[in-house]
Amino acid sequence: MTKYTRDVPTIREWPEEERPREKLVTRGAGALSNAELVAILLRTGNASTCESALDQARRLLSRFGNIRRLCSARVSEICQVKGIGMAKAVQVLSAGEIGRRMMSDKIESGQTIQCAAEVFQYFRGTLARSKKEIFAVILLDTRGRVIRHEKIAEGSLDAAVVHPREAFIPAVRESAASVIFVHNHPSGDPRPSDRDREITFRLQDAGRVLGINVLDHVILGEERYYSFMEEGTIAKI
Repeated sequence: MTKYTRDVPTIREWPEEERPREKLVTRGAGALSNAELVAILLRTGNASTCESALDQARRLLSRFGNIRRLCSARVSEICQVKGIGMAKAVQVLSAGEIGRRMMSDKIESGQTIQCAAEVFQYFRGTLARSKKEIFAVILLDTRGRVIRHEKIAEGSLDAAVVHPREAFIPAVRESAASVIFVHNHPSGDPRPSDRDREITFRLQDAGRVLGINVLDHVILGEERYYSFMEEGTIAKI
């Protein structure tokens, strides 16, 4: 039986200067498109469908919309794309995690935080990408230097989960002079809900009683953040 085939050259048959790997070597990674970069991760195409690695990369990006969503997907979701097995999915996600870790500066003990934009930068590669809502606190000393940061709650946040008693335990234990609360919105939209505002005001009231200044509550989205301090809804004690 004659099989249907496409008269499409494989990447190896392309002019050398147009092959993704050779193009990266000669012109630098910045010269490659997203599809070409993903194709390098995939390494091989699918012989049964006559697809090159670049064909598969384009289909993946079309399926997930952009490279960020692709690298934030689950293995099982990527494997739903025809011709993509677990090995290729793992390669793509590993590269995405490397990129996230490179993007995120680690908060070091003793450093100072000047603004909410710095908080966003520190957490955008980890907390901001989480598919679960996570609430954390950054502890600072009397000179505004970071002591450390700690996760307080995970999951759907409400007044019961983020209770001032639990929220301030790390600060009291470390004798922190001030705190910055941080949490993410998995939806990618950092605009605060009524629940977020209620929690923020309760935490600020508790901080006044304890003598611990709540400097800010920063909500992280996919590409931007919301700062209660910058919006004028948090005032220093």
